[in-house]
Amino acid sequence: MSILHRAATKTSQAEALPMLEPGDNLDQKTFHARYEAMPQGVRAELIEGVVYLPSPLKNPHGRGHSRVMHWLVSYQATTPGTDVVDNASTILSEESEPQPDGSLYILPEYGGQTHEDDEEYLVGAPELIVEVASSSEAIDLHGKRRDYEKAGVREYVVVVVRQKRIVWFVRRGAGFTEMEPGADGIYRSELFRGLWLDGAALLRADTVAVQAGLQLGLASPEHARFKAELASRRQPKS
Repeated sequence: MSILHRAATKTSQAEALPMLEPGDNLDQKTFHARYEAMPQGVRAELIEGVVYLPSPLKNPHGRGHSRVMHWLVSYQATTPGTDVVDNASTILSEESEPQPDGSLYILPEYGGQTHEDDEEYLVGAPELIVEVASSSEAIDLHGKRRDYEKAGVREYVVVVVRQKRIVWFVRRGAGFTEMEPGADGIYRSELFRGLWLDGAALLRADTVAVQAGLQLGLASPEHARFKAELASRRQPKS
């Protein structure tokens, strides 16, 4: 079969699929096929087997999202063996395919728990996920939390815009426990050592202060040890 024939067949199959509707109860494979058939620009997520089509994003969400991504990318840039994705569909289970605002994960050749499938989708639970919650607050703090918990996400950070607070969950056994910041107001990742967050600065959109807090973490002995551990785990790519 030629490339053009295969493309035409795929297009014909996509056109035959029904549109996703909020509240549809689907398995991940059915959701994924129908999502791929949706018009470009549509964003959809499958949480606990239920389809959600998020509302258009407002400025407070966009402002928080941009600061979060700057923080994560700054950490990744100095931590070989890690990677960051922004709003990437992530296949977690037979009932879950969310599109987290930001994910920080350890690359598979360094012992991470995710991989890319043949279509370049991320499969498995990123070690750390961040959601910026405004209109999606109820979903992020409940349905998504349960899905991320079940899938094996190690740390889950929710920036709750309207309440002006940070909720940072860490894994304890099979479930999440909320982690408090240090006496100095700084959150310190347990897994990604050196990933420090000045929560108050993030909430007031003070990028300079957020980066200053992160730089302290990147200069810490804990971060140096983490980088050495990652380097020692590296295996050739399969």
